[in-house]
Amino acid sequence: MVHLGTGTPSRYPAAARDEVVELVAGHEIADPYRWLEDPDSPGTKAWSHAQDELARARLEALPGRGWLAGALGSLTGAGSVSVPLWRAGRRFHTRREPGQEHAVLYLTEPDGTERVLLDTTALDPSCLTTLDTWVPDLEGRQLAYQLSRGGDEHSVLHVMDLATGRPLQPPIDRCRHSCLAWRPGGAEFFYARMVAEDEVPPGEQAFHRRVLRHRVGQGTESDELVEGPGLYTEHNYYGVSLSRDGRWLLVHATVGTARRDSIWIAELAPHGPTPALTPVLAHTDGIRAHAWVERDGRLYLHTTDGAPRWRLMVADPAHPGREHWRELVGADQDSVLDAVRWVASPNSKDPADGLLVLARSRHAVAELALHRPADGAPVGVVPMPGAGSLTGLSVADRDTPARYGQLWIGWTDLVTPPSVHRWELVGGATVLEHAAPGTVAAPPVRAEQREFVSADGTAVRMFVISPAGSSGPRPALLTGYGGFGLNRTPAYSATALAWVAAGGVYALVSLRGGGEEGEAWHQAGMREHKQRVFDDFHAAADSLVAGRETTHDRLAIIGGSNGGLLVGAALTQRPAAYRAVVCSAPLLDMVRYERFSIGRTWNDEYGTADDPTELGWLLSYSPYHRVRADTGYPAVLFTVFGSDSRVDPAHARKMCAALQHASTADPADRPILLRRETDVGHSTRSVSRSLALQVDQLAFLAAHTGLELP
Repeated sequence: MVHLGTGTPSRYPAAARDEVVELVAGHEIADPYRWLEDPDSPGTKAWSHAQDELARARLEALPGRGWLAGALGSLTGAGSVSVPLWRAGRRFHTRREPGQEHAVLYLTEPDGTERVLLDTTALDPSCLTTLDTWVPDLEGRQLAYQLSRGGDEHSVLHVMDLATGRPLQPPIDRCRHSCLAWRPGGAEFFYARMVAEDEVPPGEQAFHRRVLRHRVGQGTESDELVEGPGLYTEHNYYGVSLSRDGRWLLVHATVGTARRDSIWIAELAPHGPTPALTPVLAHTDGIRAHAWVERDGRLYLHTTDGAPRWRLMVADPAHPGREHWRELVGADQDSVLDAVRWVASPNSKDPADGLLVLARSRHAVAELALHRPADGAPVGVVPMPGAGSLTGLSVADRDTPARYGQLWIGWTDLVTPPSVHRWELVGGATVLEHAAPGTVAAPPVRAEQREFVSADGTAVRMFVISPAGSSGPRPALLTGYGGFGLNRTPAYSATALAWVAAGGVYALVSLRGGGEEGEAWHQAGMREHKQRVFDDFHAAADSLVAGRETTHDRLAIIGGSNGGLLVGAALTQRPAAYRAVVCSAPLLDMVRYERFSIGRTWNDEYGTADDPTELGWLLSYSPYHRVRADTGYPAVLFTVFGSDSRVDPAHARKMCAALQHASTADPADRPILLRRETDVGHSTRSVSRSLALQVDQLAFLAAHTGLELP
């Protein structure tokens, strides 16, 4: 362990503890650091500046930073490559070469000529601008793309003429998390846009959206509002899709992040206004479903209806009601159906002649199966490069017949950077088409998936990476997510490999609350069952200790966002079980989380403080409210981002002040630090900013678990 000794501050910046006690849904709740919620108050600014100085001094004094920068830089230098998106013989894809800060969007012509379409570093040498999403039109002549700056995710929509590279219209703002679907011909598209704050009707939420029909080149004032029964009641997030012939429009919506879907459909005429949408599914039905019209003209539904591990159903789009759905491919007992693609038969003039490719994950490991569209019968499997994860899956569009019969597989595993493989329907071979652009010498490791038992007897799995040939206890780094039905799969991680290269053990847990085992697995770790997620995490830690791979005083944990809540709960519930913690962009005040940023869209996942029963759930684990005086807490590094528009940094400020006040641990031995940075947000950032963050995080964890960095 590292003790910085002389010159190390023995006290933390002063933070007043106010006598704030609030009656919430029948509970009296103390909130002594309520004043730290205001980032612009003089008190918060002074306190934050003092924390900046403390954190920078402590972090820069940690040993091994140079080695970490080199190791992480080398491992990140692998770069990245995406599966192609095909439009009328043109190939669109992204690639990040070694040394580049962001991935670049390329277009490859049918003759093989490649050119750059969008390079955000060229647009903005400060590297603060990110490409959030992009969609070419069906003919491959125009590109709609969204940019945001400084990490705030407030995307602005642009439309480019691909022949000239020039904009076709003024940018459209308020397109955060916006979907977009082109009509055939490229003259129009459907998209979702946030309502302007001064246009929000009384009683509605400011982050509400509307689905609009836009004509390229015209101003947004002429956009047509898409309407349908219940379309704008409660829903916050929208998706739109069109059948390839432009006949069928589908709109998908959710209420916040609730894992229940609403779907509408409309039959469009070649000309004229958009008809009112017809409901297909309501969120009150309580199921998940994704719907689209496939090449054979049927409505396909990827759904949890009667199948927590998902199944595939079909219907006539003219009669889309749930009573008309029929099963095409049933649920598998041990795997989760994640996605569906249609591979057209080679040399066929009919794009509806082909096979369905079903992407499944078996205990978080990807696999691909082939089925007949007519009756859903299984006809084979697609060979995979190994036990890993999908980063993408694509097929040729209707207007690229030369590529019929091919499937592009974006793939990675725990030691292999993202690559693109191609499978051929004729011959059935899977071949490497594009490796990651950079050369990486991954350390020799042993990677395996293990099973352990949680507190209630449930079997849980985790991926463990350790140095090849190692034995005996050593510093370990444990992580997970466990929320919103999101999967944490076996994928390449520079952070994990750098830790293992230095001699440590790295473990990734498939916690309840995630989607690794289907929707029932998710629901088993949400709302009143949230404690099960933390129990799974504690059990994973105990499993590593029982297996003599580490000890509690050499065990570190790391998590971000909902994973920040995870490690915040872990360190307050069992402070002696963990030696060091990195808690990034975390949710920590679960009584007031709905008041910050987009927190109110998450109350289906966690519960609401407005309900006495649900407030009881939240208080039972809310990390900020579980901090206890005179407790020896582990070393903790909070990392927050000034432009984070999802999780307010106020969570970490309040928690940091509470822990600094309560912990009896010597600040020179187990410090509580707050690292913050500006012009970055919750998601994508430049490679150099990511590396700087990773160096600070791993150096901190290594120093406090005894991992000796070269």
